[in-house]
Amino acid sequence: MIQCEKVTKEYHKGDNVIRPLDGLDLEIPSGHFLALMGPSGSGKTTLLNLIAGIDSPSSGTLRVDGLDLSGLSRGKLAAWRSQTIGYIFQLYNLVPVLTAYENVELPLLLHSMSRKERHRRVAGALDLVDLADRHSHYPRQLSGGQEQRVAIARAIVADPKVVVADEPTGDLDRDSASAIMALLQQLNRVLKKTLIMVTHDPKTADYADQTLHLDKGKLMDGRAASSGSALDDEVTP
Repeated sequence: MIQCEKVTKEYHKGDNVIRPLDGLDLEIPSGHFLALMGPSGSGKTTLLNLIAGIDSPSSGTLRVDGLDLSGLSRGKLAAWRSQTIGYIFQLYNLVPVLTAYENVELPLLLHSMSRKERHRRVAGALDLVDLADRHSHYPRQLSGGQEQRVAIARAIVADPKVVVADEPTGDLDRDSASAIMALLQQLNRVLKKTLIMVTHDPKTADYADQTLHLDKGKLMDGRAASSGSALDDEVTP
């Protein structure tokens, strides 16, 4: 599903070159649940943003579902992202003046579909995250865990192939975090979504099939799940 070949990302700050990713090689099979860990500044979120098509590599090749993202114009990349990627943020990024229903509906407004079809998809997504009875609530009327569930519903409502999550439990208490991770695991195992998650919490990473560690833009080591992983032979630190 995802292939990174010698992917490097550089930023220039004055005379200094900041390189959050440095020649990274990685392959992620379809339907895999990967956790990325590492210290702040190690390149985890940068890698998520590259996979999501929010940013582009400085060099190297990045393919998602066989498509080389570097060959897409900005408009085509936005259209591709709306159809292929679901993004879950640590701080939810809900629009405060919109209800839960309207927040989840937002991505669908980019697609050509009837109002009836939009309603069917939004209702289904809210039901999946167990918030059907909160559809008319505004974010301020929801708990942190419920807000994140709305954010997850928004991320999956367009039926993306890949879901990326940046510290999805970082702002939640342990009980809420466990519930969110159980939901993400369900998305992976039942709906077969390819899921890439950044986390600092080893307990959160345990929900994934595999954990890889980034440090200074390079893959340093990995921990495959006890059941084994197709990535064992794919990752080149």
